This record gives sequence, C-alpha cells and structure tokens, in this order.
Amino acid sequence: MSWAAGWRPALRIARREARRARARTALVLVMIALPVLAVTAAAVVIATEDVGGTEAIERRIGAADARVDIERGARSADQAPDPDDAAGWSTGGRGAPTPGVAEMEQALGRDVPALPWRQARLAVTTERGVLDAEASEVDLADPLAEGLFRLEDGRLPRAADEVVVNRALAERGFGLGEQVELADGGRFEVVGLGESTSWRTSPVLVGPGPGLVGSRAETTSWLVGGGPVTWSDVRALNGLGALVVSRAVLEDPPPASAVPEEIGYPGGTDDVWLAIVALVAVMVLIEVVLLAGPAFAVGARRQSRTLALLAASGGTPRQARRVVLAGGLVLGGLGAAVGVGLGLGAGALATRVLQSYSDQWLGPFDVPWLQVGGVAAFGLVSALLAAVVPAWLASRQDVVAVLAGRRGDPKPSLRSPLLGVVLLGLGAAGSAFGALQGPGGELLIAGSAIPTVLGMVLLVPVVLAALARVSRGLPLVLRYAVRDAARHRTRTVPAVAAVAATVAGVVALGIANASDRAQDEALYTPQLAAGDGIVRGPLPDDDAWERVRGLVGTEVSGSVTPVRGLSEVAEPGTYREVRVRVPGVGSLLSSYWGVAGSSVLVADTVPGLVAGSLALGEADRADAALAEGRVVLLADEEVAEAARADRDQVVRIAVVDHPQFGGRSRPVDRAELPATLVRVRAGDAPAQAVVPVEAAAAAGLDVGTVALHVAGPVGEDEQDHANEAVAGVDPDLDLYVERGFAAEDDRWIILLVLGCLGGVLVLGGTLTATSLALSDARPDLATLAAVGASPRTRRGVAAAYALVVGLVGAVLGALVGAVPGVAAAYPLTSNEWSGYGPGGDALPDHFLAVPWLLVAGIVVGLPLLSAGLVALTSRSRLPLAARLD
Repeated sequence: MSWAAGWRPALRIARREARRARARTALVLVMIALPVLAVTAAAVVIATEDVGGTEAIERRIGAADARVDIERGARSADQAPDPDDAAGWSTGGRGAPTPGVAEMEQALGRDVPALPWRQARLAVTTERGVLDAEASEVDLADPLAEGLFRLEDGRLPRAADEVVVNRALAERGFGLGEQVELADGGRFEVVGLGESTSWRTSPVLVGPGPGLVGSRAETTSWLVGGGPVTWSDVRALNGLGALVVSRAVLEDPPPASAVPEEIGYPGGTDDVWLAIVALVAVMVLIEVVLLAGPAFAVGARRQSRTLALLAASGGTPRQARRVVLAGGLVLGGLGAAVGVGLGLGAGALATRVLQSYSDQWLGPFDVPWLQVGGVAAFGLVSALLAAVVPAWLASRQDVVAVLAGRRGDPKPSLRSPLLGVVLLGLGAAGSAFGALQGPGGELLIAGSAIPTVLGMVLLVPVVLAALARVSRGLPLVLRYAVRDAARHRTRTVPAVAAVAATVAGVVALGIANASDRAQDEALYTPQLAAGDGIVRGPLPDDDAWERVRGLVGTEVSGSVTPVRGLSEVAEPGTYREVRVRVPGVGSLLSSYWGVAGSSVLVADTVPGLVAGSLALGEADRADAALAEGRVVLLADEEVAEAARADRDQVVRIAVVDHPQFGGRSRPVDRAELPATLVRVRAGDAPAQAVVPVEAAAAAGLDVGTVALHVAGPVGEDEQDHANEAVAGVDPDLDLYVERGFAAEDDRWIILLVLGCLGGVLVLGGTLTATSLALSDARPDLATLAAVGASPRTRRGVAAAYALVVGLVGAVLGALVGAVPGVAAAYPLTSNEWSGYGPGGDALPDHFLAVPWLLVAGIVVGLPLLSAGLVALTSRSRLPLAARLD
C-alpha cells in the first residue's frame, strides 16, 4: 500500500507536466512510438505473408480433409506434421507401381472420396513462341476443390477441352472464348476467368482433363475427404510413399517424439538466429533510450525548481527520482499504445503494397498479438531506461544553486570516461578476434558492437569538453553552440550519442556490404563482349539452328552468326563428353565455362567470343597457327610456359557417349592433330580449343552449328522477345546477353534502406535535440537579445547547435562504425581459394571497400541539411524571459 501511495503523487505530477509541455511530450512520443510502429508493422507483414500451417489452408488442399502427394516410384516417405517444412522420399526400383485410391483406402481403413489433382508447368503457344504457365488438372466443380480457384467471369469448365485462366494469362491474348494451344499438342477453350488462390502473376490454367497435364506430372495429388486424417493415418500413408497435408494434423500437431528422427521436428529456434535477434533488440533499445533521453533530461531541467522545492521541504532523493521516472512511465505507456495503433495501420498498408510485388497471394491479415504485446512492453521499458539517468542526476542536483536560479548540474566524474575507454577497447579487441576467426566470426564481431557503442557513449562528454576548450577561434554562434553543448551534458550527450550510434551501425553495415560487392565484382568473369549475346541449346542439326537463326534475326537488331564446333548433343539416355588431351601435359585450363555451346570450336580465325579471353599478343599467334592448319589450344600461362619454347604440341581429341544409367561408353570421333598452346589471361576461357576447318574435315570430325552469336548491343526487350520465340522451337534454348557485372537487387535495397533509415534517425535525433536545447535555452537567448544581439543571432545559434550535434555525432559514429565494418569484411570476403581474377591480376586475400557516397551523405550531408532546416524554421525574435522559472 505504501509503495502505491509513494508513486501516486509522482504519476499525478507526470500527467500534469505532460499536458503542460505539449511540444516536448509530442517529441518523446515520436521517439518512442517510431520504433514501436516500425517493429509492429514488420511483425504484421511477416505474419500476414506467412501462410503456413492452417492459415489459408484452402489454397493448399481446398475444402478437403487432406492432400495426399504420391511420388512415382517412391517406396516410402517420412515427413514433419507439415511436409512443406521437412519431408523426404525413399525411392523404390524402376517400374515400382504407383499407389491409387484403393491402396489409400486400405491404408486408412475406410472408404474415402478422392479427387485427383495433377500439376505441371506447360508451354503455351503464343504469337512469338511459347510461354510457361502453371497448369492444374482438377475438377473445380467438385466440392473438395472449393478454395483452389476464384471464378470472376464466365463459368467453370465441364468438358475435357475447356479451361479457366487467370488474368495474367488472359492479358497475353487468351480471354473468354479464345483457344489455348499447348506447344506439345492439345487445344482448350477458355470458358472462365478468375484467379488462382496461390499464384498471382504467373500464368495459370485449370481444367478437368484428362489430357491437360496427364503423364507430365511427376507427382499425383489426391484431395481426400470423408473425415479427419490423423497422424497415425498420415504415417500409414507415408508407408505407401505418400506425403500428406492434413487439416487435422496441422490444427493439432503430434508431439516431437512421434516424428521420425531423420526428419526432425521443424520449428526449433536456431541459437545463432536467437543471438542475432537479441543483438538487434539490444541495439534498438540503446538507440531509443539515447533518442528519448534528451527529452527527459530537458523535462527534468524544467522541473528542477519543483524538485528543489520538494527537497527543501523534506523530500528525499528517492521521491525526486520517482517524479522523473513517473514521466517515463506515463509517456512510455502512451507512446507504446500510439506506436502499436499506428503500426497496425502501417502493417495493413504495407501488406497491400507488398502484394503488388509478390508473385503469390499473401495470407489473410494477421496480427501476432503476443509479439505486438512484447513490442509495446519494449517501448515502455525503453522510456523508463531513458528516464533513469535524468532521474538520477535530478536527485543529485544542488538545491541551493537551483533555487538561486543557477544550474545545478553535478560535476562530471572521471569514472565514466575510463569505463568508456575500457568498453571501447573490449569492443575493438572482440572485432579483431572475430576477424581472425575467418568465416563464422561475424556473430562475435556483431556482438562486439554493443560494448563499442556503449564505450563511445561514455566518451561523448570528453569529446564535447575538448571541443569547448578549442572553440575559441570559432565564430560566435558556433562557439556558443559548442560551449552550451558541453555545459548541458544531460541533454546533449544522449543526442550526440544517438546520432553516433545510428551512423556507426550504418557505416559498419555499409562497409561490409560494399566489401562483399567489391569481391563479387572482382571475381566476375564476362563470358562475352559487353552487349553481345549467344543462343545455346540442344538442337540436333544445322536445319534446326537455321530456323532458330531466322527467329532470332527478326527480334534483334544485330547480326546473328552461327558458331561451328563439335556437337555435344547426344541421343536420349546418354550424355556426350569431348576430351582434349595433350601427351605429357596435365590440365590446360583452370576452368572453362562452355558459353560457346561446345568446348571445341571449328573456325579458320579465332572467334570473337574466344579472342577476348586471350593474353596480350596471343591473338595473332592463334590466327597464324590456324592458318598453318594447327589446332589452337587455350592454356593457363603456367602450362604454356612449361611446354616447349615454341609451344607446338600434338593434341588428341575424342568424342565419347556415356550411358546415363550404367553400361559401356561408345566412342564417336577420335583425332590426333598438331597444335599450338596459346595463353589465356586468367585460367578461364569460353572453350578449350579451336580446330581449323580443313583439319577437322580431314580428321573426319562431326562438325556442326553449336550456337548462334548475336552482335550487340542487345536490348532487354529484344532478349525477352527472342527467348519467347526460340522457346517455341525447344524450351531448353535461351539467349544469354553479356551485360557486365551488376550487383544483385538486394544489395542496392540494403544500401538504400541503410541510407534512408540512417537519414531519418540522424535527422530525427538532431532536430529533436536542437528543439529541446532551444526550448531549454530560451532564458539565455533572451538575455543575448537584451544585451544587443541581432534577431538573426538566434537562427544562427539554432543552426550551429544542430550542426554541432549532427556533425560531432556523425564523425564519432563513422570512426566507431569503421571498426566492426572493417572487421566484418575480412571473414565475409575471404578469398584464399582464388588467387587471380578474370583479368589475370592477382587478387587480395580479403576485400575492403568503403561506400564513400553513403558515408559522405550521412556524415556531412545530413548535419548540413539539419542545420539548414533549423535555420529556416527557427523564430528570429523571442519575448524577453526571466532567468528564474
């Protein structure tokens, strides 16, 4: 009872103070609500996107009680309660019978209604060629199939030659009443339009069959009704080689002991993942505490006279601390509630935006209330922690000085900076040790960031004091801002530390990301000249290639030239190997990528797609060797130098067909020809050898077109149209276009998110701290005006204060963030396995790159921007104010 009675007056004072200082209250609410909003919205999006388990189960099994997937030739199966999480088949011998409805009913011990459902990717004929589409052979009129497809126009198919299609396929010219023709035969009439409940942007067609999918489906699925399918039923069906998605099992999963050990029980939490989540949570908590700390510091400053009167009338330091902590409790609870409310709305909006970019339909709107409650508690705790230091300082203020109208800040202690040096050293040592661990040390480096940031926070007062001592030569407004920041540490230090912590995280992640990208770029090997393309695929003869050449020529603007070589296309059931051997010489190349369609080309001059990989001066030697009737062998520099001085050799070329399922190999071609070794730049080449035309004919080698070279530049639209056209001849054909190194989209997204997040937090922290500082410094600024300062002096002071907070924090953060960033780059970009790049240049063991544009924007641009915004929005005139509140 005494505990509640002690807190009741403090809470009443906190509520009244929150209503009285509305601007400061709003700033605190923003600082607390923003991270709560962001995490709540992310939790809602993740929960809505996840459609596992029983959520949206209709799209997986319709209205059935279970879906039974039977793999052709499987002997048995093991699975988790949800086979999409973990499952596996053990195969039987070839020709093993595939179980049907009778076998399923025998395993279940009862008669059940069963609807067959077959799925496959089929090629639909279009005006240009063919288009891949998701095809389902299932009777949508059956009650068990309800929920698999939403009909929006027309009717459901009833006959074998009728289908319904989704909008993605209808937009390609297959609307109501149109005919859909498959590339391998079959014509179907479109009688309905709608949407698959699973696929959104991929073309989809559904019909009752038979003949739509038929034997093309490797897995036959059955939608089973007739009552719940229990875990024992699932295990019985596993004995037939079937995997089962059961509604009853998903709603009431079996214990972990009932799941086969070789499958395991998915859902266990990875310790590394837990550590990463905990690390992120701690860093976010530190960030929120630092951002909200200045507001509570200013609030405590505004209440200093009230707290001094409380102490003078007999109040204890504990009661003074309660008054400030009660403010954290009130504002933290309100900020958490506001953040959760706005986060739910932002999550709903984000799911709609995300849906427009997703190929699949997201799940129904879902709120993970347990996680949301944890986030709300997180916001409340962060507010309380942000009020702890101001509360402690308020309880130690000089009562006489405060009542006399002077600042009552206690003298700084040397213990905090010393502790900061120790923590900073520990963080740097942990980062260095993690870097020496190689791959796997990233977690230690990330964990070391916490003591590094905390140590930096404790050293901020020392930095501000040092700047104040050397600020004598600065202009008036900057000198005033630096000294005021050093004098009022309780509101300045958290703001500077918040900016520094944000910049440290952005710089660390930015360096790691940029270094990883630099490694990818250094190791990237262009396969063709920039903008050129090549069509590859298993075509049997020159006539087929001529047909493809005509189709490609109509879609691209550049010339299309056949590439001749030894065919590597074998008969069905076999694969072909082209061997290139030089007696007494080992492997000629470190690797070759076979972009030319064959490892042995036939030409009288070096093909352009090979010439780019030759070492300097070797192209002329290669053309001269071909003119003399010698085979050009592409070799590493070490191999070529180890051979005889003139590098003339004899090469043995053999073409051999190997059976895929055992048996004896069959030689197809064999020849022994004079050859010359030609150096390549870096051990990589598009082929192994080039044979002169006459030499190949004299040796009786089977020469034909193996690819088509397309002169660039080839546009992206041209590439898409050409691929659609050639797929009509053979779905395995494709046009590859060399566009040089391009960073993956997620790399740019990461940098963009880092820049935006860092910008928002740096601007928010700087502007908030500046606003609070100007509010706290109103008496000082009024005094300046009284002694003759011009009206624009206040604008200059405000802008200078924003510049000091932003620039000092950004520079500190960049220096501290570089430590884990550089350390993380070492294990992330370890390159011990590859000593040379595609250009033949030696590569470093590790890569280090700094995203200077990102760093400059965060460290220099944002402080200048915040200073400009403050200068434009600050009032230039203030009414005179008394020094005593």
